[in-house]
Amino acid sequence: MANIYEIYGTDAHSMTVSLMQAAQVSRLIPPGASIALKPNLVLSGTPDTGATTHPGVLSGCIEYLQQAGFRDISVIESSWVGDNTLRAMKVCGYDKVCERYGVPFYDLKKDQTRTVPTALRPMEIACRALDADFLIDLPVLKGHCQTVMTCALKNLKGCLPDREKRRFHSDGLIEPIAALGAVLKPALVIVDSICGDLNFEEGGNPVQTNRMLLGTDPVQMDAYGCRLMGHRLEDVPYIQLAEQWGAGSTQIRADDLITLNEPTKGAEYPAASGLVKRLTRGVQAESACSACYAALVRALYLAQQEGLRVPDQIVIGQKWKGKGSSALGVGNCCSGTADCVRGCPPTPEAILARFRDRPASREKA
Repeated sequence: MANIYEIYGTDAHSMTVSLMQAAQVSRLIPPGASIALKPNLVLSGTPDTGATTHPGVLSGCIEYLQQAGFRDISVIESSWVGDNTLRAMKVCGYDKVCERYGVPFYDLKKDQTRTVPTALRPMEIACRALDADFLIDLPVLKGHCQTVMTCALKNLKGCLPDREKRRFHSDGLIEPIAALGAVLKPALVIVDSICGDLNFEEGGNPVQTNRMLLGTDPVQMDAYGCRLMGHRLEDVPYIQLAEQWGAGSTQIRADDLITLNEPTKGAEYPAASGLVKRLTRGVQAESACSACYAALVRALYLAQQEGLRVPDQIVIGQKWKGKGSSALGVGNCCSGTADCVRGCPPTPEAILARFRDRPASREKA
């Protein structure tokens, strides 16, 4: 079994260095290896929103690796469909980190790809991710409106071109995430769980849990993250499926956990809220892309805050293309509905405005 190293605090840079020193990461890396760092840069949002990897995680990794004598280091990532990766990296402060340490940043939306066989089907994957000698996965532990949670395995989706990301959603996300994890296995996972949003992958409601984790098995790291967030493995089915397909092990023994310091105040995870499930009870989602679905969930959340009455039926997703419906459609794929909020993806503000404009939109007092 692999070890999971755990540290508490709020300084992402020093916590990252401490984790890597404790795990003696330099001994795991072949001399002269090309090292690729893959953070979570899903959108143009700062880490304090609970959506993206803190820049201190990057700087801590790079500083440790450079002091250990490694020079071939790069940062690789692509934001979700509908956002601009380079804009997002500047918003998050990654540009300053890369400039300070002389490390290049590569937008994988622009990278060449190779088609790789997987347990599910052939997949297009960015060459820079495939060709790295040592891939370091730097996810945020947070909630996800479609898969309940996201951590090490789902973070690898950023190594795909946008067309493959859309196909992931057509395939239902669960099997593709597991299949990708079995062929694109990171050699190291460092989890940013300082303030992840435990409901929404795009952030906005950060929860200060003040900890970071390090391990070498992405399946085990996801299983532990699942436990921390109060979910059962059955709630996040891609984790056990990834284990079946050879991506790693879900087993966690008591002696697998190595804690480097004492928990700080506020390091506990609250009970799972079930908020997203309640908000989306009237939504018929068929192969919806994450950016589109997240925009809808955000709009539903804001509508609840305003006391708006939302439509009883809402449809969203690629499989609604060319289909008619009397429900409210969200996104260009649902343009055949009687009423549609267009966009690819539409913004939460546009969806919320449609809620406000509909008759009897206010809840009765």
